[in-house]
Amino acid sequence: MLDTLRRIVQDVGAAKDLDEALDLIVNKVKAAIHADVCSVYLTDFSTRHHVLMATEGLRKEAVGKVRLPMFRGLVGLVCERAEPLNLDDAPSHERYLFVAETGETRYHGFLGAPIIQNRRVLGVLVVRQQERRRFADDEVNLLLTIAAQLAGAITHAQANGELVMNLNEGPGRDRHLQGRSGASGVAIGRVVVAYPPADLEAVPDRQAEDAEAELRKFEAAVSAVERDLRLLKDRVGDELPEEDRALFDVWLMMVRADTLVERAEELIREGSWAPAALRQTIKEHAKVFEAMDDVYLRERASDILDLGRRVLMYLQAETPRITDYPEGTILVGEDVSAIQFAEVPRNRLAGIVSATGSSLSHVAILARAMGVPAVMGVTDLPVSRMEGRPV
Repeated sequence: MLDTLRRIVQDVGAAKDLDEALDLIVNKVKAAIHADVCSVYLTDFSTRHHVLMATEGLRKEAVGKVRLPMFRGLVGLVCERAEPLNLDDAPSHERYLFVAETGETRYHGFLGAPIIQNRRVLGVLVVRQQERRRFADDEVNLLLTIAAQLAGAITHAQANGELVMNLNEGPGRDRHLQGRSGASGVAIGRVVVAYPPADLEAVPDRQAEDAEAELRKFEAAVSAVERDLRLLKDRVGDELPEEDRALFDVWLMMVRADTLVERAEELIREGSWAPAALRQTIKEHAKVFEAMDDVYLRERASDILDLGRRVLMYLQAETPRITDYPEGTILVGEDVSAIQFAEVPRNRLAGIVSATGSSLSHVAILARAMGVPAVMGVTDLPVSRMEGRPV
C-alpha cells in the first residue's frame, strides 16, 4: 500500500492542473482500493454546495452539475465533522441521500475522507462499494493521505483562480479580474490563448557534433525570424503611425544585433550546439535589460525573450503554428508579445489581456496606436483554462 501511495502522490504532484490531479486520483484510488466508485466533491462556499468535480464509476456527465446542499447527505456529514466516515451499509444511515443524476445504484460500502487545509474542509474524497463493505484501516489511511495531498493542489488552484472557474462554470456565472490599462476601450469577444512558440528554459546543454553545421542552422533561423518580422511590418505598417512602425525596425535590429549574433556564434564555436548557445545568449541579454532603472527599457527584456523563442522554433525545425483567429478575438496570455499581437489579422482582433506587462510594453503601445483595448498585469489570470471563453 505504501508503494501505491507513493506513486499516486508523485503523479498528483506532477499534474499540470487541478482537473488532471482530480482525474488521476479517482482513477488510481479506485484501482488501489478495488472499489466500485471513487469521487471528489469540492465545497463551493459562495453558494454553499458540495460540487461533484471528478468521478470514476458514476456518470461522467454529472461532473460539475451535481451540487449537494452543504452539510446534506453523507458527504455533508464528513464535511461537517471534518473526520472520516466508514460505513458498511450507507443506505441505512439517517443522513444517506440518494442522488439519481449520478447514475448510482444502492451502493452500501462508503468511505469518505475530508480534504482539510488550515482547519477548513475544502471537499470530500469518497470511495464506494456496491456490496456491504467496511474498509480496512490501511485503506482509510491511504484515503486520508491522498486527501491531504489534494488539499495542497486545491489551495494552489484557489490562488491562481483555477478553482473558482471550475466551480462556477455554467451560464450566468461571471468572474471579474483586475489589471492595469494598456489601451483604453471596451471589447467583447472570445479568447484565443497566445503561448510561446518554443521553451528556451527547457533547452539542455549539449555538445555540437559539427560546429559549422550548427552555425549554418543558427544563421538560417535568424534569417527566418527576420523574414517573419518584415512580413508582419508590411502587413500592419499602414495602420500605424511612423513612430510605432519603428518598433519593427527595433526588433529587426535586436534579432540581428552583433552582440547577440556574435555571442551565440562564439558559444557555438566553443562547442555548444545552437539551441543552448541561443538560450545562454538570450538570457544574458534579457538580464541586462531587466537590471535597468528605466521602466521602458526593462520592458524590452520580454521582447528579447520572445525573439529568442522564435529563433529557437526554427532551430527545432518546427513548422510555424497556424492559429485560427475568429472574429472578435481576445488575445490572452501570460506575457502577450507585440509580435503575437501583430500576427492577428486586424479585422479579427478585438482586445488584449496579458498576465504581465504594463502600459510601457510594446504590445500596449501598438494596441493604443491601433485602437485595440488592452489590459495588462492581470492578477490571477488562469490562462490555460481560458481558450474559447467569452470575455
